[in-house]
Amino acid sequence: MKIGYIRVSTQEQNTIRQEVLMESLGVDEVYIDRMSGKNTNRPELQRMMEYVRRGDTVIVESISRFARNTRDLLDLVERLTAKGVEFVSKKEAIDTTTPTGKFMLTIFGAVAELEREYILQRQREGIAIAKEQGKYTGRKAKQPPDFDRVVGQWRRGEITAVEAMRTLKMSKTTFYRRVQQTANRSVGKNQVQP
Repeated sequence: MKIGYIRVSTQEQNTIRQEVLMESLGVDEVYIDRMSGKNTNRPELQRMMEYVRRGDTVIVESISRFARNTRDLLDLVERLTAKGVEFVSKKEAIDTTTPTGKFMLTIFGAVAELEREYILQRQREGIAIAKEQGKYTGRKAKQPPDFDRVVGQWRRGEITAVEAMRTLKMSKTTFYRRVQQTANRSVGKNQVQP
């Protein structure tokens, strides 16, 4: 059987391009994950790895859709090989049934990992520069719209802290930190300017 594996990084991204490719290749079964490829803890990937049998071929659009680092890539392909399953990546024209294909798999996996590291490095550098310029303050904390009302109930003893946290869907740490931040802002507003 030909087994297709498709991955996009988010729920909002479109899988149609990869699905059309799989259809054109006559794939019998397709597994689709909509999540980051940073590790192999992906439900559909794991289902596919359990499903494949000797003589099957796993087809992916590109290595980066299958694994984001060389170690994961080689581990997954080794697991497939142990089951007698071939691996084909269309973009890189890799076919693990040949010694050249196995060699190319290692090279392309290393290149894909290096590319990912470069992207992360540029992102970190960009954030550092933005912070220096005062343009980056990080992600804005979400404040539930009824935060002040629920905290007021808690302060008046109408509900327990645990009930307040449950209502606001906050962890203990987040709840007390936000309560403290709100108190600090109130004190700052009430201070008399000389």
